[in-house]
Amino acid sequence: MKKVFMFVAILFVLIITGCGKNDNEIVMVTEAGFAPYEYYDNGEIVGVDVDIAKEIAKELGKKLVIKDVAFDSIINEVKTGKADFGAAGISYSDERAKEVDFSINYSVSKQVVIVKDDSNIKSTNDIFDKSIAVQLGSIADTFISEKYPNANIIRQKKYLSAIEDLKNDKVDCVVMDELPAKEILVSNSGLKILPGFLTNDSYGMIVKKGNTELLNTINTVLNRLVQDGTIDSYIIKHTGK
Repeated sequence: MKKVFMFVAILFVLIITGCGKNDNEIVMVTEAGFAPYEYYDNGEIVGVDVDIAKEIAKELGKKLVIKDVAFDSIINEVKTGKADFGAAGISYSDERAKEVDFSINYSVSKQVVIVKDDSNIKSTNDIFDKSIAVQLGSIADTFISEKYPNANIIRQKKYLSAIEDLKNDKVDCVVMDELPAKEILVSNSGLKILPGFLTNDSYGMIVKKGNTELLNTINTVLNRLVQDGTIDSYIIKHTGK
């Protein structure tokens, strides 16, 4: 009987303390294959969003913990409280806003088309009936699905897998964000970005619905970093431009 009482007491403590969650930490969930916003460098996740997240953690007086997951899992991680906020080039949409709350936009990118150098696709207008690789759950996925119903869409968990599909002639092109596309081309010869772009894309960070205290802090930090030019300096730092 005494052992049963002790077990119940321990279980109660675990429940009320959030199963050991450290209140001195703040957890950002991301998908670390999205340079220059988040990527691995010598085994460490770095990037524009990481630099911003460090400022958010500093504002809160907490230690930043970064969790790397598949892009299409980020919203669920935040929604279920497994992470405090998410950042990975996440674009606002009415559908996503039903599940999480969005910060202000802090960066703008474009959706571009990557092809092989010898491709017969010469313009972004030529892809409407092609085989197109995108990252699952990305703005490119949504845009191509809506605008190009006759296209054969190949959805990959990682951008690099989409690029490998292109290099191995499994798809005709890849549609993705401009800045990561430029970073990918640095280490992948034989590929190019077509002139022009398909659509503009603005990024925000996400928090669990109703977490206005954290959202307000994130917006305060983002506003400051946008206005004083710090985010631009982060982009330059991580693109080498």
